[in-house]
Amino acid sequence: MTSHLAPDAKEATVGELAERSGVAPSALRFYEREGLITSRRTTGNQRRYSRDTLRRVAFIRTSQRLGIPLATIREVLALLPEDRTPNREDWARISECWRADLDGRIRTLQRLRDNLTDCIGCGCLSLDKCALSNPWDELAAHGPGPRRLIED
Repeated sequence: MTSHLAPDAKEATVGELAERSGVAPSALRFYEREGLITSRRTTGNQRRYSRDTLRRVAFIRTSQRLGIPLATIREVLALLPEDRTPNREDWARISECWRADLDGRIRTLQRLRDNLTDCIGCGCLSLDKCALSNPWDELAAHGPGPRRLIED
C-alpha cells in the first residue's frame, strides 16, 4: 500500500515524505538524527514532518550530489527561518554560502579532466614522464597529496 501526500496537506508521515521526496524512510530518520530536518511526534509517537521539509530534503540531496559534507549542509540549513516556510530569497542566500567552494571544486575537476591522460593526480604526472615533470620529487616540497590538482 502506497501513501500519497495530498496537495493541501500541512504535514506528512515518514512514508508520505519518503514517497514524495524519493528518499528512503531510514535516510529521513538519519537526517533527523543528524539535525538536518525536524519532526513533531503525535500522541502515538509517530513522526510528522511539515510540508516545507520536502524542500529541505531536496536541498540536502542536491547538496550531497555536489559533494558537500553533511556538517556543512547542517550549518547552512541552520540559517533558514524556523517560524515560516523558506522563500526563494532564503534559498538564494544560503546557496551563496558555498559558491566559492563549488567554484574551487569546478576548477579542480577541470584540471583533472584536462590532465587526466598525463596525470593521475599523484603529483608525479605519470611513470614515463615523472623524471622530466617532477624530477627528484620536487613537488614534495609543496606538501602531501596531488599538488598539481590542488594548487592553482
